[in-house]
Order: sequence, then structure tokens, then C-alpha cells
Amino acid sequence: MASGARLRRRHYSVLISLVLGVILPVLVVAGYLWFKATDQYASTVAFSVRTEEAGSPLESLIGIPGISGSSSSDTDILYEFLQSQKLVEDIDSAIDLRALWSKPEGDPIFTFDTDGTIEDLVKHWNRMVKIYYDDGAGLIEVRALAFTADDAQLIAQTLFEHSSEMINALSAIAREDAIRYARADLNEAVDRLKTAREAVTKFRNTHQLVDPSVDLATQAGLLGKLEAQLADALIEFDLLALSTRTDDPRVTQAQRRIEVIRDRIDAERRKLGLAGDGANGTEVYANLFGEYERLVVDREFAEKSYTTALASYDAAQAESRRQSRYLAPYVRPTLAESSRFPQRPMLLSLAALFIFLIWSTLVLVIYALKDRR
Repeated sequence: MASGARLRRRHYSVLISLVLGVILPVLVVAGYLWFKATDQYASTVAFSVRTEEAGSPLESLIGIPGISGSSSSDTDILYEFLQSQKLVEDIDSAIDLRALWSKPEGDPIFTFDTDGTIEDLVKHWNRMVKIYYDDGAGLIEVRALAFTADDAQLIAQTLFEHSSEMINALSAIAREDAIRYARADLNEAVDRLKTAREAVTKFRNTHQLVDPSVDLATQAGLLGKLEAQLADALIEFDLLALSTRTDDPRVTQAQRRIEVIRDRIDAERRKLGLAGDGANGTEVYANLFGEYERLVVDREFAEKSYTTALASYDAAQAESRRQSRYLAPYVRPTLAESSRFPQRPMLLSLAALFIFLIWSTLVLVIYALKDRR
């Protein structure tokens, strides 16, 4: 029968290395976690960015309430802001994070060194403040750790207040941009309307015409009356020619009347074709009328542009008052009654696993090198 296997010197070496390289470090980690590490308390706050829009009067009349929705872009901005150095600096200035996270003595792992830089503080912030973001629902949950329950709640409350201020600042910037652009368009429309009206006034003063179309209608009416009088005079002349002698004074008077009316008609027709003093002494009335029509079209366009810009400005102001973007908390900062951190069993298990993996890897490498000799 084969004899039992006996332990050799290399086996004792492995056992000794197991004790020194695995068991002893694990015991040191366990001793630190249970006897040196300070208890930590957690405070949780959860919120989302909401936008309230008041409904129109028609919606209120038919019973449709205002719609409340979340803004994913604002939530993304807020998520990045919660991890920024600016927020850490602001909260540190407000409540002195360095002092809160350096309270315990003899705990170099979980406490903060007060001589650390702002970059060290941001790194420690990412360890002590965990942010969970549901981008689909637009919900953010934050868990803040501290060495007392009150400190943890204070950190969570201050974080929420600074986040709310940031969202309010974004909302104010958006409102001011909308109103500023609408105000600029309104000012431009006002200037255009003033210019158009001044051009019409200058045309009237230059040519002494309030409205060429009215003057044209007056001249046309006068010409029509003169043509009617000419027709009556011709009929009267024909009747006299048939009933009297050619040397009758009434025939001569009728001829003179006809000539006067024709001269007046010619003169009125010339007035319709020519009016006012131009650069060459005369200016065609049709050109004046065309220029006036162009000025009137410019004025009407400026008036419509002004009306549209004014309506847009009023709508922008009303919209800025109606819409409200704010931070809505659905979990207020909690106050812990017991310490749940650090999670000692989990940390010990992870430490033991990594220590064992490192030890086993070193043992395998050493034996592989021996086997190659």
C-alpha cells in the first residue's frame, strides 16, 4: 500500500505565506473596521426639476388643468452641477465641509485631512455623497454621509438649497433672454414705424398733398362735370343753329361758351397729367402717386410689424409670468436614527477577496518561475 503524503518544506512555506499574506492582513482590516473606523450616518434627499405651465383661458373653460412636466435637459445640467467643484466650494463656504468630515480622530481612511486642497475635497465629496440619477424619469436621489446624523442632514439640506438656487437662476436667465429678444424686436419695429410715418409726412409737406388719390378723385369729378356741361353746350348750339340765322348773337355766345368749356377741360386734363414743381419744372402726377403708394405700403408694413412685435413682447412677458421652473423634492432630507455606514461586513469581504487574489497570484507566479528552472 502507498504511504500517506507528507508535508514538505514548500508546503509549510505556502501555509506561512497564507497566514502572513492573507489571514493577518484580513485581521488587520477587520480590527480597523470594527475598532478604529468611526460610524457614519446617512441622510437622503430626492427631487426632480418640474415646469408648471398655466393653461389658456379656453383650457380652463373646458376643464383642462395646467400641465406639469419635467425637463430632462435641466435635470442633466443639475446632475453635472451636483458633481462640480463649484458646488463643493459653495457648500464648504456655507457649512465648512472640511470641519464636518474631519471630526473623528484616529481614522485616517474615512476622515478628511483639513490641509487638503479643493481637489482633495472634491474627491472626498464623491466618496461621501452618492448621486443616483434616473434619466428616464428625470429623478435624482442623493445620499450624504457624515459622522453625526445632524451633520448628514445639514449637508443634504444645503445641497438641496444650492441646487434649487441654480435651477431658479436658469429659469431667470431663460425668462430674461425671451423678454430681451422680444424687446429688441419691438424697438426695431417702433423705429421702422417712425421712419415710415416721417417719410409720409415729408412727402405731404413737400408736395402739399394730403392724399393724391383724393385729389385725383376730385379732379376726375370736376372733369366729368365739365364734359357734361360741354355736351349740354353743344346740344344748345345745334338747336340754335337749326332755328336761327348764323349772324344771331346767341349763336356766337354759344360758340364762345363751348370754346371756354373746352379750354377748361384741356386745362384740367393737363392738371391730371402734370402737377407740382419738380426738378425739371414739372413732375408727372403718376410718379407722385406711385411714390405715395410706395410710402403707404412701407407704412402699413411697419404698422403690421409693430403690431406683431408688440404682441410677441406681451406674450413673452405673460409667458415668463405663467411658466415656473422649480426643484420639486419628493423626499425631504432625512435624519438618521442609527449608523449604517461604513458597511463593515461588505468591506471586509471585499478586502479579503482582493487580498486572497493577490496572494494566490503571487504564489502561482513564484511556483511558475521555480518550475522553469
